[in-house]
Amino acid sequence: MSILYLKRGKPVEERSQDDSKVQTIVEGILKDIETRGDEAVRELSEKFDKYSPASFRLNAGEIEALMNQVSPSDMEDIRFAQAQVRNFAKAQRASMQDIEVETLPGVILGHRHIPVQSVGCYIPGGKFPMVASAHMSVVTASVAGVPRIAAATPAFGGAPNPAVIAAMHLGGAHEIYVLGGVQAVGALALGTETIEPVHMLVGPGNAFVAEAKRQLFGRVGIDLFAGPTETMVIADSTVDAELCATDLLGQAEHGYNSPAVLITNSRKLAEETIAEIDRLLTILPTAETAAKSWEDYGEVIVCNTYEEMLDVANDIASEHVQVMTDRDDWFLENMHSYGALFLGPRTNVANGDKVIGTNHTLPTRKAGRYTGGLWVGKYLKTHSYQKVLTDEAAAMIGEYCSRLCILEGFIGHAEQANMRVRRYGGRNIPYGGSA
Repeated sequence: MSILYLKRGKPVEERSQDDSKVQTIVEGILKDIETRGDEAVRELSEKFDKYSPASFRLNAGEIEALMNQVSPSDMEDIRFAQAQVRNFAKAQRASMQDIEVETLPGVILGHRHIPVQSVGCYIPGGKFPMVASAHMSVVTASVAGVPRIAAATPAFGGAPNPAVIAAMHLGGAHEIYVLGGVQAVGALALGTETIEPVHMLVGPGNAFVAEAKRQLFGRVGIDLFAGPTETMVIADSTVDAELCATDLLGQAEHGYNSPAVLITNSRKLAEETIAEIDRLLTILPTAETAAKSWEDYGEVIVCNTYEEMLDVANDIASEHVQVMTDRDDWFLENMHSYGALFLGPRTNVANGDKVIGTNHTLPTRKAGRYTGGLWVGKYLKTHSYQKVLTDEAAAMIGEYCSRLCILEGFIGHAEQANMRVRRYGGRNIPYGGSA
C-alpha cells in the first residue's frame, strides 16, 4: 500500500482531552446532584449558564410565548425538517416487525419491540443553538412510541432559545427543561425533587456531557458515546477543489477539535483542495474555529487505488463520510465502518445534519466499527417470549433440557424440566436424575 500524507493532524495521543480531569469533575458534579438534588442543579445552572428561573421546566404558557417569537418562515422550515425526520423514522419503525413462529410442533417462540418507557433528550447549546438536534432525538423517540419524553437544553444568552423550544415542542416532548450541561443529564438520569428520573439518555454534548453519560451508563441506557464531530471526503478527479474544500470546512467550523480528512487518488485535487481551503479561510465568517480545527486535525491523504482509499476510510471510521467519485455505489457496498454516508456531489453533510431526514447523532472516535447512530430502533427493546402448548412438546423439550442441565451440573435446573416430563410425559424420573 502506497499512501502519501500531504497533511497530517495531531498524533492520536495528543488529540485526547484531559480525560482524567474531566472524569473527576463530572464525578463530583453527579455525586452532588444525587446528594442535594434541585439545590445542586440550581447552583450549577447559575454558575455555568447564569440562569436561575423559578422553575426549570417550562409550562404550556411559557412554551407558547416562546414559540410566538419564532418567525413564520422559521417555523415552516422547522416543520419541514421534522416532517422529513418523522417520515424516515416511520419507515424504519415499519421495518421492525414483531414475530411469532412455531419452531417445533407445539413450541411457539416470538419477540416484541417495546418502547423504552422514558427518555431524556439533551439538546446542546454551546456557541450555536442546536435546533436540529431536537428533531433527531425528540421526533424519533415520539415515532418509537416512548410514553414520556423529557427534553432539556441550556439557556442561550441567558434565556431559552425560542427556535429550539419550538422544535422540542413540535417534535413531541412531554416535558421541556431549560437546563444545560452535566446538571441536565445528571438530573434527568438521577432524578431530583422536581424531576422524575428517566430510563435512557440520548443526544450529543460537550466533553463533560459525554463523560456524564459514560458514568451514568448502566444506571440508565444511552444512545452512544459521542466525541467531537468528524468529517471525511472521499473524492477523485470527477469533482473539484472548491467542492471538497467547502465540504471539509463546513464541518470543521463545529469546534476547535473537529477532524476533517480528504482521501483521494488525485494528487492534483489534493494540492488544489489545500490551496482552496486556505483561500476560503480568508472569507469564512467562522474561520477562527474552522482554521484551528483544520490546522490541528485536518488531513489530506493521497492513495494510488480505490481499494487503498476504501481501506484507509474503513480504518479511520469517520462519523460523516462524503463520497464523490465515479463509483459511489461501490463504496456504499464495501464501506463497513462509518457513521453515515453521503453519496454523490449533490449530497452534503449539512443535509444530514439539518433537514434531509436521516439522524445526525452518529458514532465518532472509531465507534462506527461496532455501532450505528441514533435511530428509532434505539428507543425500542426487543423482548423474546416462549410458549409450550402441548403435553407432547413439553415432554420432548423437557427431556433434552433435563440431560443438558445435568451435563452442566445444574440439578435445580434439571428438576424444572423433569417436573414437566413427569407431569406431561408420564415418565417416572428420580428426583435429580436425567431424563
